[in-house]
Amino acid sequence: MREKVFHTLEPVFDPGSRILILGTMPSPASRAAGFYYGHPLNRFFRVLSDLFGEPLPADKEARKAFLLSHHIALWDVLASCEIDGADDSSIRGPVPNDFAPLLEKADIQAIFTTGRKAFALYSRYCLPVTGIEARLLPSTSPANARISYDELLICYKAVLPFL
Repeated sequence: MREKVFHTLEPVFDPGSRILILGTMPSPASRAAGFYYGHPLNRFFRVLSDLFGEPLPADKEARKAFLLSHHIALWDVLASCEIDGADDSSIRGPVPNDFAPLLEKADIQAIFTTGRKAFALYSRYCLPVTGIEARLLPSTSPANARISYDELLICYKAVLPFL
C-alpha cells in the first residue's frame, strides 16, 4: 500500500567530502534503523568496506565515520514521495531534496546514484538545478539479485578516481 513518506535522515557529509552517493529514498528498514542502507541484506556497506580493504562498519556511528574518512557524502534524491514500502517503481509525487547547502559546503567532485530510479529522478529533478551530471551505479538492494556481489564491487570502483 502506497504511503506518503518524508525523508528523516540527515545527509552525511563534511567539507572534505569529494563524492556524493545518492539513493532514492530511505527504505522502511533504513528509517527504522535511523541510517542509510539499513536492511541487513543490503550490500552497500559491504561493497564499500571491501573496496577500501577495511572491516565492515558495525553501527551507524561507525558507518558515518567510515564514509567521512573516505571523503564520501551520502544522501538521497528525494525529500518526500508516495511509495509502497521500498519499491522504487511505485514512487509517485516525488519532491527532490535541495542540494545547494551540501554542494556549497563540500568539495563534491562527482555524484553517483545507486540504482536506475535514483538516477532517473536525479536527472529529471536535480540536474537542472545542480548542473552536475550523475553517474549510475547498480543498486545494492537485496531486491537487485540479478547482479552478483563481484559485479557490484567492480562497478563501485568507479568512485575511486574521485577520491
